[in-house]
Amino acid sequence: MKQTIKLSNYSILTSALILIMLLAILYLSKASWMIYIISAIILIWTVLALFYMPMSVSIDGRCLNINRSLRVKSIPLTEISAAELQTSPYVERRILGNNGWFGYWGWYHKADIGRYFAYYGNESDARLYIRLKDGRQYIIGCPDPQSFVNHIQKHIYNSRA
Repeated sequence: MKQTIKLSNYSILTSALILIMLLAILYLSKASWMIYIISAIILIWTVLALFYMPMSVSIDGRCLNINRSLRVKSIPLTEISAAELQTSPYVERRILGNNGWFGYWGWYHKADIGRYFAYYGNESDARLYIRLKDGRQYIIGCPDPQSFVNHIQKHIYNSRA
C-alpha cells in the first residue's frame, strides 16, 4: 500500500519564489562574505527540504514508511499504539517547522494532542494521526489516510489477540 503526497500550489509557489529570490541576491552580491552567507543559506535550506520533504507514505509488511527525498522514516507497526483519522480542526502552532518550503514538515503543537511531528504536502490533505508506544506522535497528510488507519488498527488488534 503506497500513496503519493502531492505538494500544494502554495508550497510549490513559495518554494520557487524563495529559491529565485535567494539566487537573485546571490547573483547580485558583490561582497565575498555575502556570497558565502547566501550560498550557505541556500545549501542548508535545500538539504533540509530534501531530507524532510514527504514524497509518499507506504506500508510494507512490518513498517509504516514516510518516504522522503533523501531518507525513509520507517516506523515499525509493532511500535504504534494508536492510528486515527485526524478530524479536529487544523489549528496548530508551529514550534520548529516549515509551512510551505517543499511541503509542511517539522514540530507542531495542537491543544488536543500536544506536540507532534508533521509530514504533509498540502494543508487541505486528510491526515493520519499516529501515536507510538513511547509517546511520540506524528501527523501525516495523504490522499486516503483511512486505508492506513484500517490497516494499522487491524495490525494492532491482531497483535493484542
